Amino acid sequence: MERLLIINPGSTSTKIAVFEDENSVFAQSIVHTPQELAPFDHVAEQYEFRKELVVQALESHGIPLSSLTGIVSRGGLLTPIQAGAYEVNDDMVWQLKNRPQNEHASNVGAMIARTLSLEYGIPAYIYDGITVDEMDPINKITGLPILRRKGMGHNLNTRAAAMRYAREQGKAYGDITVIVAHMGGGISVNLHHGGRIVDFINDEEGPFSPERAGGLPMFDIIKMCYEEGSDYNSMMKLVKRKGGLVAHLGTTDGREVERRIAEGDEHAKLIYDAMALNIAKNIAKCAPYVCGRVDAILLTGGIAYSQYITDYIRRRVEFIAPVVIYPGEDEMLSLALGGLRVLRGEEKAHIFVKNENPGY
Repeated sequence: MERLLIINPGSTSTKIAVFEDENSVFAQSIVHTPQELAPFDHVAEQYEFRKELVVQALESHGIPLSSLTGIVSRGGLLTPIQAGAYEVNDDMVWQLKNRPQNEHASNVGAMIARTLSLEYGIPAYIYDGITVDEMDPINKITGLPILRRKGMGHNLNTRAAAMRYAREQGKAYGDITVIVAHMGGGISVNLHHGGRIVDFINDEEGPFSPERAGGLPMFDIIKMCYEEGSDYNSMMKLVKRKGGLVAHLGTTDGREVERRIAEGDEHAKLIYDAMALNIAKNIAKCAPYVCGRVDAILLTGGIAYSQYITDYIRRRVEFIAPVVIYPGEDEMLSLALGGLRVLRGEEKAHIFVKNENPGY
């Protein structure tokens, strides 16, 4: 039997779980208040604080660290990596501390895993990290040579959904072609073909979402950047945390929006329908690369619980392929299953090598 510790740091919480093989022993979300996080200027500085809380949570559940046979963490903003597992090593920790792609709470996960791995002699991995980038070169080209499209985003949940579909069809992951839309606080769409994510529309260029602005008119954005009071941090906050539904309707809760629609709020209906239509349009954008030969379109993430949204999208994209709905995003189970495949010899973990001068 394998006993795995799963670590999934988020902006205001650290989710942990312990699995015995495929079965969850316990799961806990350790909430971090703004006051607790205020002393830290950078995410990497939160490492010791979060690690101690993880250790305390394990102790409170009677789980000795020495009883673990593996640790799997959500992958942080590393340089571009391949799909699947990577051993957590010193190069990975160096990259996340010194040259990450960006500040992100998940960066501390591998740091915690590395410390516990060394102290207790437990193998540690990340799986399907945020920066998995296996896009075909033609799909990375933009109108400016210095800018390339990025395969950065919801790789963990979308690959898990695609592999689930393959299992249910009695096929190998490499033998299916599916478009997957992850619909959560951010929304991304990607194309799985030949065992890789060959195209990726991430949440900075794709549909707007409950809190992200998505793709925007570029000339107007450039103008806004030079307006009085604008700087890098304020603009990033605007498009990452204050866009989408919350900008239009003052809420990120789709249930609240649907309640307003049921009560006759035409403006709420217009915005919500526009978000769903944006998702459908971006799904359709992935189809030409495989000449429309798509086995299925998979809708996943928290918003996939909404029949209003899924019905809207289905009507507009089922001319491409059948639509299959996998609501939710069980990241903890997905990480555990990935770790189990490595420990059971079904997959081999990659080795990460640091890059002191990363460029996407």
